[in-house]
Amino acid sequence: MPYITTEQAEIFILILLRVSAMIITIPILGDRIVPFRIKAGLSLLITLLMFPSVQTAAWRLSADIISLVFRMAGEIMIGVMIGFIGRLIFDGIQLAGQLIGFQMGFSIVNVIDPVNNEQVSIIAQFQYLIAMLVFLIMNGHHIFLYSIAESFRIIPPLGFHFSGELIQVVVVFVKNMLEVAIKTGAPIIAVLLFTSVGMGLIARTVPQINIFIVGFPLQIAIGLISVGITLPVFFRVLGSYFSNLEGEIISLLRLM
Repeated sequence: MPYITTEQAEIFILILLRVSAMIITIPILGDRIVPFRIKAGLSLLITLLMFPSVQTAAWRLSADIISLVFRMAGEIMIGVMIGFIGRLIFDGIQLAGQLIGFQMGFSIVNVIDPVNNEQVSIIAQFQYLIAMLVFLIMNGHHIFLYSIAESFRIIPPLGFHFSGELIQVVVVFVKNMLEVAIKTGAPIIAVLLFTSVGMGLIARTVPQINIFIVGFPLQIAIGLISVGITLPVFFRVLGSYFSNLEGEIISLLRLM
C-alpha cells in the first residue's frame, strides 16, 4: 500500500464499484438478511484478488469529470444487470407461489420475508427456500463469482456501452420470469381451478351441502398434495434455468 500510485488507486476504485454492485444484487449473497459487513468484506476481498490481473490493461481516464461520472455509473450498471438476471428467476418463483396461495385460500396467510422485508404468501416463501437450496446445490453462486472475473475480460473498465439490443435482451429476461412463474405454478393452479369448478357443480346439484365449510379445507388439502406431487417438475424447471444462467450472463456482457 505505501507504494501504490494514483493510477492504481483509480483502477482499484473502478473494480470495487463493479464488484460491489454485483455482490449487492446477486441472489442469496445480496439478500437483506446477509449483514452489510459481509457484503463489504467479500467485495473488498474479490477486488483485491482481481486487482493484479486487471491492472495490466492500458488505462486512459477521461479528464472530463461529467464523462467520468457517467462511465463510473456504467461500472455499477454492469454489476446490477448481472445480479438482475438471477433475481428475475427467484421473483418468478415467488410470483407463482403467490398465485398458488391465492387459489388455495392462503391469500391472508402471509409470513414476513426476511429477504425483502415484506409480507409474502407462505407457499411463495416455501418455494423460494426450495429454489435457494437448488441454486446452491447447482453451484449457482459460483456462476456469479465467475461472471465477475469474466466481465473484466469482456468489458474493460470504463467500457460500458448502452444499446437498443441490450434493452431487448432485458425484455426477454423479464419474459423468462413470467415463464418461470407459469411453468412452476400452472399445474397446481389448474388442479385448484378444476377443484373450484367441481365444488361449484356440487353446490348446484346438492344445495344442502354447505360448500364453504367443505370447500376451504378441501382446497387446502388438494393444494398441498399438488405442491408435493409437482416438486420433481419444479426441480426440473429450476435446473434448466439455472444451467442456462451462465450463457445468458455471458451474452449480456457481450452486449454491454
